[in-house]
Amino acid sequence: MSESSGARTREALRICPLCEATCGLSVTVAGEGGQERITAARGDRDDVLSRGYVCPKGALFGELDGDPDRLVRPLVRRGGRLRETDWEEAFAAVAEGLGGVLAAGDPRAVGVFLGNPNVHTVAGALYPPLLVKALRTPNLFTASTLDQMPKHVSGGLLYGDPLAIPVPDLDRTDHLLVVGANPLESNGSLCTAPDFPGRLRALRRRGGTLTVIDPVRTRTARLADRYVAVRPGGDAPLLMAMVQVLFAEGLTDPGASGPHLSGVEDVARLAADFTPEAVAGACGVAPEEIRALARELAAAGRAAVYGRIGSTAVAFGTLTSWLVDVLNALTGNLDRPGGAMFPLSATARAPRPPAPGRGFVTGRRRSRVSGHPEVKGEFPAAALAEEIETPGEGRIRALVCVAGNPVLSAPDGPRLERALGGLDFMVAVDPYLNETSRHAHVVLPPPRPSRSPHFDFSFNALAVRNQVRYTRPVIPPRAGEVSEGEILARLVLCASGTPGADPESVDAAVVRQTLAAAVADPRSPVHGRDPAGLEALLTGENGAERRLDLMLRLGPYGDGFGADPEGLTLAGLLEHPHGIDLGPLRPRLPEVLRTPSGTVELCPEPIAADAARLRRHLAERRESPGALVLVGRRHLRSNNSWMHNVPGLRGGSNRCTLRVHPDDAARLGLADGGLAEIRGDGGAVRAPVEVTGSVRPGVVSLPHGWGHDRPGTRTPTASADPGANVNRLLDGRLLDPLSGTAVLNGFPVEVAPVPAPADVPAAPAPDPV
Repeated sequence: MSESSGARTREALRICPLCEATCGLSVTVAGEGGQERITAARGDRDDVLSRGYVCPKGALFGELDGDPDRLVRPLVRRGGRLRETDWEEAFAAVAEGLGGVLAAGDPRAVGVFLGNPNVHTVAGALYPPLLVKALRTPNLFTASTLDQMPKHVSGGLLYGDPLAIPVPDLDRTDHLLVVGANPLESNGSLCTAPDFPGRLRALRRRGGTLTVIDPVRTRTARLADRYVAVRPGGDAPLLMAMVQVLFAEGLTDPGASGPHLSGVEDVARLAADFTPEAVAGACGVAPEEIRALARELAAAGRAAVYGRIGSTAVAFGTLTSWLVDVLNALTGNLDRPGGAMFPLSATARAPRPPAPGRGFVTGRRRSRVSGHPEVKGEFPAAALAEEIETPGEGRIRALVCVAGNPVLSAPDGPRLERALGGLDFMVAVDPYLNETSRHAHVVLPPPRPSRSPHFDFSFNALAVRNQVRYTRPVIPPRAGEVSEGEILARLVLCASGTPGADPESVDAAVVRQTLAAAVADPRSPVHGRDPAGLEALLTGENGAERRLDLMLRLGPYGDGFGADPEGLTLAGLLEHPHGIDLGPLRPRLPEVLRTPSGTVELCPEPIAADAARLRRHLAERRESPGALVLVGRRHLRSNNSWMHNVPGLRGGSNRCTLRVHPDDAARLGLADGGLAEIRGDGGAVRAPVEVTGSVRPGVVSLPHGWGHDRPGTRTPTASADPGANVNRLLDGRLLDPLSGTAVLNGFPVEVAPVPAPADVPAAPAPDPV
């Protein structure tokens, strides 16, 4: 504690919740009592994972945390207007609104949408599954079908577990092949790796090679030893041709993972006619360059292939995701140090002896209107509007939206806006009145990040090094403030028809159920023990912390409630404020497998069928001269639509511009800085033109997450420079059929210049009467 100019300050540690890198921060807290605020943030040099790295988002954590436009009290719609109220009235309105819809006896009448920020908080990981279960609704929609669902489907089909996603072992690899990812801007995704730029530079310093496949010469591509400017959507044929080359030239060597693979010969037959010459036109890459990519991957001592949203939010996203893992497997780089490995999170289920599992299937049910197959318990986010709009039995009449803004993030936002306006009831858990939450009947704002705990349940399972970290709130909650955990627990109680019950009862029920299952399991370290006695040993200041303690104790590094005195507990973790290093990634096959065969099923039937779709696509492909396709992009200073209301993160290169190649600009009459109209199947938007050689000819790029021009929001900084919403160009029909993921990259558009006001011809004078 120190005093400067009369202001009391102190330093505190916090894990940054603003992207998947999960960097450790050291923040300066000024003030006292209920007036404390964060005045500075820097990287925590002693953090076991990030080692002092911080990006502009983390450095401005205090500005985001202190945004005066964040909601601090709940809102309830009365007389057609949202008005501030107290928490009791807000939850009474939720109980009444949800209860009125559920009283009709059809749980399908309630839908749930979970947004991307949901996985960045403790409460967002612990309570939404309980909410969906309490509602008994099949209508779950999440941001996964706008982003990474193809990786879940390919992992489910290959390994029997949709959460089994191998990540590149960045710190030990000799050759990294990046497909459709720009980690210098995203900080990494489905690969938790603070200081991704530093790790890539370290790769090159130790003599390794970085290859990037992307239609845009991104910051990551500019760092690469080899850059391949693929046509948007051409990743699947390109990677399939690389597989064909490996087999044709005898370059396959599965290595130690070989005994755990099945279906290798089937993959060879599947890829046989995808020669480099056959796919070159579709992917825009010369046959000899495709062969060079395959040969270099096979020749590398330790290599990893890594693909992200540029390869997932496309027409063949699941097939491409599968091919990423197939290439790793065929070259002996699956589950080996320096290759693609499976992290082991501290809250994961403790490893069990290998055994066949039930596997992974999709389509256990279908959506009401268009018959979309269920995938991992979800329907496509692009189908939400039609499920609300279309009359009939099972129509969604109420929506619970947690940390989501699908009006901007999903295709055809205008249609979804109209649909939301027709709901009988909507409740949003959100700190902002944004383009989606403005339609709610009740808005429940969680506390600022500084007043919330942080533990990365999801991202620790995707980290490039096994570790565990937890931070409690750095600023005590204010009087009357309700934690995010309590907000979501009370929603669970409202959904259960017991709105007046104690929110702590939700966590207590989970603890009792988990312990009952653990003591009955002969393979558990607590088998046969008294569950009530174990429950009494749990520590924590609230139900969420006790559940975390339970998961740590029963996890792969846990103390097993005393079975291993050196094992993890919450109390022990709190003694290590910079985290605990659990070591480098280690091989985990066949332990991770849950397929019926107990092997990595390298050629599952749904994938083989989708390869036939790709083959038909190549045969039927016709390209019009001058045709344009659009790809998205992200920026280091933002994350989807979250952060455009933070002044310090606006400006610079974080702008909503249409990037166009000089050749296309000249052909279309587009001027740098001028205005262009972009038109797709779903509609049209306008954006300033940025002429640049960073995009290949025939490609234009517009960033994701903009479009803050809707009335009724309370985000004035974002609204002052709203940008164009790229998803308004889509009508929601373009989906990857295996995963239900919207095609947000590589779709056709038309672009034309918008005349400057001075160039607009004057309207003709009216005829004289």
